[in-house]
Amino acid sequence: MLKLPNDTAPRGPFLHEHLPDAGAARIVRHIAEALPPLAERLAAGTLPGDPAALVGNNESGDAQKALDVGAHDFMLDALRGCDIRHVLSEEAEEVVTLDPNGAFDLAMDPIDGSGSIGIGGILGTLFAIYPAGTGDFRRPGSEAVGAGYACFGHSTDFAYSLGDGTHIATYDHVAGDFRITTERAMLPAASSMLAYNASNERHWSAGLQAYAADVRLGRDGPRGKDFNMRWLAAAVGDLHRILLKGGAFLYPADARKGYGRGRLRLAYEAVPIAFLVEQAGGKASDGATRILDLVPETPHAFCPLVFGSTEEVEVIEGYIARG
Repeated sequence: MLKLPNDTAPRGPFLHEHLPDAGAARIVRHIAEALPPLAERLAAGTLPGDPAALVGNNESGDAQKALDVGAHDFMLDALRGCDIRHVLSEEAEEVVTLDPNGAFDLAMDPIDGSGSIGIGGILGTLFAIYPAGTGDFRRPGSEAVGAGYACFGHSTDFAYSLGDGTHIATYDHVAGDFRITTERAMLPAASSMLAYNASNERHWSAGLQAYAADVRLGRDGPRGKDFNMRWLAAAVGDLHRILLKGGAFLYPADARKGYGRGRLRLAYEAVPIAFLVEQAGGKASDGATRILDLVPETPHAFCPLVFGSTEEVEVIEGYIARG
């Protein structure tokens, strides 16, 4: 094994030391336990078979890849016995009932960034935990009691919150468990790091196009400072970097057909992200309204999303308000 000059024995408490095997914490534990096999399959790429093979379409008509569906089924199996009543997944049109008497509902995106399946790009998993309800998931994110994500890159990272801050862990292959590397992550209030798809700027509102133009002018423009951009095309990857380094992410509504209400799912993408970001002292909105105050019209409803360091999110909201 490659050793670097400053490498030492792994430090940090194990994830399971932080999580009791009960209530919503049990769900977080079981999701964490399911991640290493999923990461191993991702790392194998096309060697066992093509993870990007098209096998169908999801509720919005987006192409489903073999790994999308496989991860959905795998996570459902991992969650049985976790006191979960209903599961809303991006890969299933209908809500799945696991335990009619369960105390919790779960909304999840089994594989975020699936456009990069099979090419070694960043992928992830997102989830939000709610008290059990009717199963239609038309409820505000403020009702969530927990959320988390996995980020599959050169390391397998996992973050979660049960309302006591956002904690980040990395998988220790030797120990066979996650180790907490950051307890109660805190976003800086200001940042000069941005994440958005610049190729879509021409479809944005005039206010947002002005924002992008001012950003590009850097210290010579009205913002008075230079900016840098990192766009991973997987929201969970950008979330992981922003939680660790600060920054702001922007995926607004735009003029293209099918993008008038944004393109990220409210219940199982925007809500988990917003929950974690707020627990880390940041902000998340649709450009005007706090994400956790929004109620999806349908379980799979889309929304625009701006999140990250509070000051930059508020600047973006100001440009959006221009129209």
